Amino acid sequence: MKIAAMVGSNRKDSYNKKIAKYIQKRYADQIEVEILPIDQLPMYNQDDELDPPAVVKDLRERILNSDGLLFVTPEYNHSIPGLLKNVIDWFSRVEKVMVKKPAMIVGASGGVLGTARAQMHLRQILNSPGVSALTLPGNEVFIGVVQEKVDESGQLIHEPTVQFLDQVVANFIDWIEKTKVFTQ
Repeated sequence: MKIAAMVGSNRKDSYNKKIAKYIQKRYADQIEVEILPIDQLPMYNQDDELDPPAVVKDLRERILNSDGLLFVTPEYNHSIPGLLKNVIDWFSRVEKVMVKKPAMIVGASGGVLGTARAQMHLRQILNSPGVSALTLPGNEVFIGVVQEKVDESGQLIHEPTVQFLDQVVANFIDWIEKTKVFTQ
């Protein structure tokens, strides 16, 4: 099962990148998570959407060929970062490759609330007509105070969070299987 992952942070030591890599490694026997290089995308420009750059075509194909989407987002100014919004803008126009794709959202931040507000906005965006992703309901993964839950090597070490993430990933795999019935 192929999952196209999009991390909303391009910071070298991003906690959200660490969480995405943790998910990629921990569940490798169940899902194949490819972390897409969305930081290589140019800013979306409607003038270029009919003849986009090669990187847009490449990532569009990877998303199209995936079984599901994983969004891992920090929270900037009570919302999602521009990097994540940019990728959604590119792939919600012309060839709308996220339509009916099962999607899971995870987010980590240094604050107590995790990324609750960013994820609320992201769910609204993913529900918009050009995107229409099938967001996993009832499984919000808000990793607050992440600096105390991840070690230096990027491993999630907070056992209650690990156990919760195990359950949500299992639910996501089940969600992908269930949505296949309705989307084919």
